[in-house]
Amino acid sequence: MMSLSAAKFVEPLSLHHRSNGSPMSFNAFTPFLGSTRKLRLIAPIKLNPRSSSTVVSVSDLVKDQKRKSTTNLLITKEEGLVLYEDMVLGRSFEDMCAQMYYRGKMFGFVHLYNGQEAVSTGFIKLLKKEDSVVSTYRDHVHALSKGVPARAVMSELFGKATGCSRGQGGSMHMFSKEHNVIGGFAFIAEGIPVATGAAFSSKYRREVLKEADCDHVTLAFFGDGTCNNGQFYECLNMAALWKLPIVFVVENNLWAIGMSHLRSTSDPQIWKKGPAFGMPGIHVDGMDVLKVRQVAKEAVDRARRGEGPTLVECETYRFRGHSLADPDELRDPAEKAHYAGRDPISALKKYMIENKLASEQELKTIEKKIEEVVEEAVEFADASPYPPRSQLLENVFADPKGFGIGPDGKYRCEDPKFTEGTAHV
Repeated sequence: MMSLSAAKFVEPLSLHHRSNGSPMSFNAFTPFLGSTRKLRLIAPIKLNPRSSSTVVSVSDLVKDQKRKSTTNLLITKEEGLVLYEDMVLGRSFEDMCAQMYYRGKMFGFVHLYNGQEAVSTGFIKLLKKEDSVVSTYRDHVHALSKGVPARAVMSELFGKATGCSRGQGGSMHMFSKEHNVIGGFAFIAEGIPVATGAAFSSKYRREVLKEADCDHVTLAFFGDGTCNNGQFYECLNMAALWKLPIVFVVENNLWAIGMSHLRSTSDPQIWKKGPAFGMPGIHVDGMDVLKVRQVAKEAVDRARRGEGPTLVECETYRFRGHSLADPDELRDPAEKAHYAGRDPISALKKYMIENKLASEQELKTIEKKIEEVVEEAVEFADASPYPPRSQLLENVFADPKGFGIGPDGKYRCEDPKFTEGTAHV
């Protein structure tokens, strides 16, 4: 595949680009999906003169790949089945979460990922186990795509000790050291500095500690609302300045809770903020996993080669309200219907069947398998124990003989008077 550093940067990927690789044209004006407003595309951008790398447009990238390919297929059968299974897992898991929430099995805010599966699958399934993922409060599916078992994620949502965060994180704080899922972060933009730090760690280990095999990449996921936050810009600057191995993935679902993206930012084209800091900025149809995967592969490979960060804006849409507590009355029904007709799972299924990559029966077998996985996850979570009270003060105090543990070596919270507020501390 042609490197992003091979030619100049031009316009973003057209939302009407066809996956068959046919040549694409760009108009002077292009509609931003979900809006009635027209946005002007900027002229070709020259990156910082001190940087020797320049960027190719996604359209040229795709066309170059087609010239070198002996087939028109964008994926193999094996790759397609992996993508399909992961997307179905994400959708089925979230649908089950909705059921469990309304049955009183989960508490607090629960933000579901329905509709955005192409982004998580398209990016995360390209990673190595050692690569890191930093997410937001809408993090269940990111954890699943990275390999965290469904039972561990469901148990965390149930607040059980067998959860991936030992029952203390809940919906918005998924974490797995084993799978390098660094979080779930509840406040917008707070995960971006953490992801930038993880990327710096990879670069430091490779260049200072001389760990030659440390080519680890970090993905930072966040939404369109976050892109008006100062931490976003600070980290773009730091990542570009130090050429950190990170990909900033904007999941632009057009709405920040109930605020339309078009009303909250001076320039809705988020991808343009990348070149402003000296890194590639790319816009991709986030409802098409194959397009996302093509862009993700080049961005991840670029970071792994030591060529620095990339900003990727994935235009997507959530099929449910902001959270399960949101009645979702602000969005136009016509807008919701439009995106429902572009379901990323249905689109991949259609592509695979039409291109004879899989039969209807093979895909139904996967769906049945996932149904059983999700059912088992619920049973496991329901049967799992709650964390002991003694866990409340673990990993809180640096001094193990300080506030949390008494002179007798027992946790103070185990004193019945602790919860009454009368325990001697």
